Amino acid sequence: MEIQDYIRANEPRFLEELSSLIRIPSISAQSCHKEDMLACAERWKQLLLEAGADKAMIMPSKGHPLVYAEKHVSDEVPTVLIYAHYDVMPPDPLELWKSQPFEPEVRDGHLFARGADDDKGQAMIQVKAFEYIVHEGLLRHNVKFIFEGEEEIGSPSLNAFLQEHKELLKADVILVSDTSMLGADLPSLTTGLRGLAYWEIEVTGPNRDLHSGHFGGAVANPINTLCDLLSKVIDENGRITIPHFYDDVEDVPAAEREMIANIPFDEEKYKQAIGVKALKGEQGYSTLERNSCRPSFDVCGIWGGYIGEGAKTVLPSKAYAKVSCRLVPHQQHQTISRLFVDYMKALAPDYVQVKVTPISSGAGYVCPLSHPAYQAAEKGFTKAFGKKPLAVRRGGSIPIISDFEQILGVKTILMGFGLESDAIHSPNENISLDIFRKGIVAVAEFHKEVWK
Repeated sequence: MEIQDYIRANEPRFLEELSSLIRIPSISAQSCHKEDMLACAERWKQLLLEAGADKAMIMPSKGHPLVYAEKHVSDEVPTVLIYAHYDVMPPDPLELWKSQPFEPEVRDGHLFARGADDDKGQAMIQVKAFEYIVHEGLLRHNVKFIFEGEEEIGSPSLNAFLQEHKELLKADVILVSDTSMLGADLPSLTTGLRGLAYWEIEVTGPNRDLHSGHFGGAVANPINTLCDLLSKVIDENGRITIPHFYDDVEDVPAAEREMIANIPFDEEKYKQAIGVKALKGEQGYSTLERNSCRPSFDVCGIWGGYIGEGAKTVLPSKAYAKVSCRLVPHQQHQTISRLFVDYMKALAPDYVQVKVTPISSGAGYVCPLSHPAYQAAEKGFTKAFGKKPLAVRRGGSIPIISDFEQILGVKTILMGFGLESDAIHSPNENISLDIFRKGIVAVAEFHKEVWK
């Protein structure tokens, strides 16, 4: 049976199975949903078995459980490991939803509910493509699934789980559907992600808050000093001044820069959407390059002194900031973290004490366009959408992707089908049913093409 016919014949069941998952409020961030997390894992276990897996099991971790399943064809053929997550964000604010967040509703060709896209809908695309390939006897390689329940809280248990179960999860490539496309008529594959390093800075001056009239002008103000320190991290050309920061930054290949340049992008609409009159960044690079394949430095929060109602003439004892760097592939986040701490201490004047505390970090990721699995995904998108997908790097970070490479030693193909209009993490999250169908076609084609 052709895949489009299979989807048409089975779509009501597909959507009801997806709805059965969505109705379980698997909110990993809230302890009151611990039982829901287990119930959702159990439901995925059942659905994976029904889709054609030989076995499926619930596996414990330090936090919420994971779901593992596999379909074994032969010891002599390659293996694809499919990753997804079954936890979702809280639905708040509830008053902004047009329908109940955990009661799926189809409107205007979209399924609305929390998790409709992120990531229950996209995971279902993977499972239904797998079901079709198994049903039609087209599977020529082994398939493993690992679905976790903590992605929305930073996957705190996954790294240790990967270390403990490296042999079980051994594969030749990892396939993930938890990213987005440039548009419904502009299919794209994510080929790179930026890494992250994040710190908190504490600047201490006098041993207590002082009267700004008695001491102002004679004693250094920690807030002024902190602002001065932070202003020195980026120069007039938009480059980060931390010594050796760029040592491992790899130039984006000319062919990929040309592909980025061909992405439809209206800079005026971009500025209007975020309410700014002009853009600013590293000289020599376009906006799309700056926010995807070049590193960046940002102050995420800054505070200190008196911020209550009315006036209080105080020279504060302390000032604080939270700052982050987005890193590009090959920059080691541990190295960058150490370089930043050393730089801040070197810049610190004698009249204050500066303490820098690393908070979190993660590596970037890049997949070469020549990778056979990437090319199979490209063919899958071309079959489903009628046009070759663009290769794009994303500015955000997904630390688990670099964990996969470092621990399991294999590349990940980011074959996501989300759209900006899907409103993930927001009220009225949804998935286009047309994209849902096309996603199944694309992933099924990937399985047919990947080891040819």
